[in-house]
This record gives sequence, structure tokens and C-alpha cells, in this order.
Amino acid sequence: MPNQNLRPPTIAVTPKDYQDLAKKLTPKPTIVRNSFWAFMVGGTICALGQVIINLFAAAGLGRQEASTAATALMILLGALLTGIGVYDEIGKYAGAGSIVPVTGFANSIVSPALEFKREGYVLGVGARLFTVAGPVLVFGITTSIVVGMVYYLWH
Repeated sequence: MPNQNLRPPTIAVTPKDYQDLAKKLTPKPTIVRNSFWAFMVGGTICALGQVIINLFAAAGLGRQEASTAATALMILLGALLTGIGVYDEIGKYAGAGSIVPVTGFANSIVSPALEFKREGYVLGVGARLFTVAGPVLVFGITTSIVVGMVYYLWH
């Protein structure tokens, strides 16, 4: 039998040698650069939202209605930019700066749906549309019901 002459290989790497190698090969974190871009992109998205609110308010909407319309428009823009592949490129540089605003919520809804568009609009896009956002919506609705009941019982 030819396998009888084989012996298991010996690896003479100590845990310290492994840690030194891992430390040497691990890329250095770029916390300052990442924080800068997250702040700049997130701030730009929020400033754009404020400009849209001001434009709707100048067009005659009340402040509350202008905020609601601007939120809907920002969600539409986030979904549209995700659909054409631009929002993912923004997210590569912005990180959390592109995730935290409401446009990031739109991105989290549209991205899973786009992955399954080959399966059709109903079983692919429709079934996967709320993969990420579904639990968020369920938690939000449930929390609002509980808070509403506590408020009702309290007063």
C-alpha cells in the first residue's frame, strides 16, 4: 500500500508566529478617512432632503406635509439610484453615511428584490421586496401599537 509511507505534515508555526503574520498581512484601518466620507455623504443626503423640504414648503405645503412629501421623494430617489446601480457605488465610499438616512432604507428594500428579478416580478421581485425591511416594519408597527395602548391606558 503506497499510503503507508506517507506521514502527516508537520507545521511548526507557533501561535505568536501566526499572530505576527496576521498582523503584518491585515490591512490598516482607515477610520479617519471612512468617518470623513460617511459624514460628508450622509450630510449631503440630509442637506438635499432639507432643500427638498424647503422647496415643497415654498410651493405652498405646510411644514408637516412638506416633510412627508420630501421623505417619499428621498425614498423614491434612493430606490431609483439603487435600481440603476449608483447607490451601491456611493455606499462603497460612504459606508454608514449612505445607510443611516432614509435613502438607505430604500436601498435595503430594493437590493434584495433586484437580486431575484430573474425569477419574475411576482415570485422574484415581489417575494423578496420585504426580505430586509419586513422585520423592520413588523417591529415598528408592533411597537407603535404597544406604545399607543400604553398611552391610552395612561391617560
